[in-house]
Amino acid sequence: MSPPVVIVGASLGGLRSAEALRRCGYAGPITVFGDEPHAPYNRPPLSKDVLGGEVTHAAVAFPQRAATSDVEWRLGTRIRSADLEQRSIRTTDGEEVRYRALVVATGLRPKRLSPRTATLAGAFALRTLDDAAALRNALHPGVQVVIAGSGFVGCEVAATARQLGCEVTVVGSAELPMLGPLGSALAEDVMRRHVERGVRFRMGTHVAEALGQEAVEGVRLADGSEVACQVLVEAIGSLHNTEWLDGNDVNAAQGLRTDSAMRVLRADGSSWRDVFAVGDVARFPNAIYGDEPASIEHWNIPTETAKRASRILALQLAEDPRLDAAIAERFAPVPSFWSDQYDMSLLAYGLPALADRVELLAGKAGGDCVYGYFVGDRMVGVCGIGMRSEVLKHRDEVSRYGHVPIGEPAR
Repeated sequence: MSPPVVIVGASLGGLRSAEALRRCGYAGPITVFGDEPHAPYNRPPLSKDVLGGEVTHAAVAFPQRAATSDVEWRLGTRIRSADLEQRSIRTTDGEEVRYRALVVATGLRPKRLSPRTATLAGAFALRTLDDAAALRNALHPGVQVVIAGSGFVGCEVAATARQLGCEVTVVGSAELPMLGPLGSALAEDVMRRHVERGVRFRMGTHVAEALGQEAVEGVRLADGSEVACQVLVEAIGSLHNTEWLDGNDVNAAQGLRTDSAMRVLRADGSSWRDVFAVGDVARFPNAIYGDEPASIEHWNIPTETAKRASRILALQLAEDPRLDAAIAERFAPVPSFWSDQYDMSLLAYGLPALADRVELLAGKAGGDCVYGYFVGDRMVGVCGIGMRSEVLKHRDEVSRYGHVPIGEPAR
């Protein structure tokens, strides 16, 4: 039997890669490695409704389809290194595994304020099911919570903690929470809704350090002020999980760089024929936004990139003459994200952060509403609170005309 296709990463990208390989006709062995002990599960609800209730794997587990029933799942197994020239990976236990092709789906991990906060009782970062379970056990009525970071995860945790009766302070370096992806008008509206529910904001600064010797007692901000708390949630961004590929000829700065077929690139720009990357760890060119690869960490991207990589890989393994034509096809997935905070449901398509102009398209500020995001006359994003059908009307317009290069977000 030939070596398997090895997928490193057992979250959404890894699961969708295995499913798509089978759907595209590959019938050979597949082995998926995941460092968590849990079968693939849905991460976005961890900061929303799941955190507010009982955190269980059953609440977020993805269904396993019959087509992938013969996939070997090596859960609770971390990969230490890889040798792409020799087509092998090595686990932290020293086991060497040969592969026919490799799919990298290792995703992200949270940034921490400092190595010290990772050792403090009461300090949390939220990425995994176990992270959510630990944080949920600390969120009791009256507990003082400081959230470092005012992006989506920070604001979602703030909403959940407030609904659980906690006293919540959000600290963010921008003028408004979620300013980049939402723009000032919608971000101000979202902040107002949080304030009405009792959340306090300290904007234009950041958490400089956590206070306390063994457990969190408070935080000191960059402006020198202090805020007391028993729980600190660090939501200050993410790092790409690529260290296990160190020493190989790849470009892993700000995500693992790929071509439009999701094949990992060497330093000289040529592609590894048998190494692919999918999901949040991949930095790939999207035809909507130009030729420069970028890491787009939106919830639909693991599925879209897994489908793309698996189709190319299945054709390649079958030595199908349609391979070259498939590689040449335009790959232009429309990014999308959603967020539930209190009774407020946000849905967006595209990359609103690129816009230099924002326009209210429907509804009214302060209620259900839809905003369009433009560079000149070109719509680059749409986002709404409620009015889901109105948001969906504009989805195709985001990807219809030409491309907008990804650069520094306009304000």
